[in-house]
Amino acid sequence: MNVDVFDLNGAVVGTAELDDSVWGIEPNVAVMHQALLRQQANKRLGTHDTKTRGEVRGGGRKPWRQKGTGRARQGSIRSPQWAGGGVVWGPHPRSYRQDMPRQMRRLAVRSALSAKVRDERLTVIDGLDGVEPRTKAMKAVLAALPASRSILIVTPGRVEAVRRGAGNLPEVLTIQAPYLNVRDVLKYDRLLVMRESIPVIENILALSEDRREPSSWKLARLAANAAAAAEVA
Repeated sequence: MNVDVFDLNGAVVGTAELDDSVWGIEPNVAVMHQALLRQQANKRLGTHDTKTRGEVRGGGRKPWRQKGTGRARQGSIRSPQWAGGGVVWGPHPRSYRQDMPRQMRRLAVRSALSAKVRDERLTVIDGLDGVEPRTKAMKAVLAALPASRSILIVTPGRVEAVRRGAGNLPEVLTIQAPYLNVRDVLKYDRLLVMRESIPVIENILALSEDRREPSSWKLARLAANAAAAAEVA
């Protein structure tokens, strides 16, 4: 598929060809959801901790004798039912890490990118590396492009001018193409991709020819679905 390429002034200066196996697949919502949960879980430190009755201070002596006082028997003032006592079944340090096969992770990113293209939330820009490394200059460039609530700028590598120009803008994040992930793609409203980033993304995510769906088989399937729909009608 082909998409328009914009310059720094918001004018269309050409087209860019996108790989259908990366930008044009049917989004797999289930895999995207699983990848998002995995990414959020792996960010958790798991350092939360509560003290049990054996860890809180005090309570070494029995508060009163077992019988004859008329009060309930107690063995320690640091039992869970006492104020300042230990915590029952409280959280302790643990790992929340989740594993996911690489093919599923890449499928999730491809699905997120394809969803952006389907919803017309992808903008390809040329010459962004020549922008002045100032917030004012970057703000003017973004204002000339299609309006968005938030923008994720994808660079082919570390582009200092873009990073410095967008660093102070709210709702704008700069990310390098090799580190593209499901969470950031879904979080930001519009995907602003530098033209030089497209080969980098496709080199990582594109499917080999033997794993792609044959176009003839796809056409045959569409024809069969149309024929079935006509019979029902």
